[in-house]
Amino acid sequence: MSRLELTLARLQNWDERVCVSFNRMIRVPVLLALFRAVSWLGNGILWYALMLALLLADRFNAPLPVFHMAAVGLACTLTYKLLKRGTLRPRPYQVHQHIAAGAQPLDQFSFPSGHTLHAVAFTLVACSYYPALVAFLVPFTLLVAASRLVLGLHYPSDVLAGAALGALIVLASVSF
Repeated sequence: MSRLELTLARLQNWDERVCVSFNRMIRVPVLLALFRAVSWLGNGILWYALMLALLLADRFNAPLPVFHMAAVGLACTLTYKLLKRGTLRPRPYQVHQHIAAGAQPLDQFSFPSGHTLHAVAFTLVACSYYPALVAFLVPFTLLVAASRLVLGLHYPSDVLAGAALGALIVLASVSF
């Protein structure tokens, strides 16, 4: 076995172990309900509501941040769809019998986590304009990332890749 194959096997083993550990939380009904709700809000509902709330609360200053969030959201969606079609990685619950699906996925494939990608990107953009939102959006984003593992929909590497891609897209958006 080559060094690369050994490294990939270790990563895959770690991915599965961490996913199994997080997925055990769905056995607790209140945690299952919490992470389902976070996942549902992370489908876009919270981000659209945030953009609308910003426009209503700060109608003179909010159009630029909201436009920035929308543009970053579009870039995230395009990146996410391209990668999903290219990697075709099955979801953990589809591969491992000891991982249960705690919610219905929005699409078929696992890599990268689109929820995490969007949550990181929207949080970074929103908080750069409105720093007071950090106290709410950072914990929510961490819950979104955790929900992907708890609900058995993603591996940790999917979540980490989604977070990195979201941050890179935001970085690119402020570089223009």
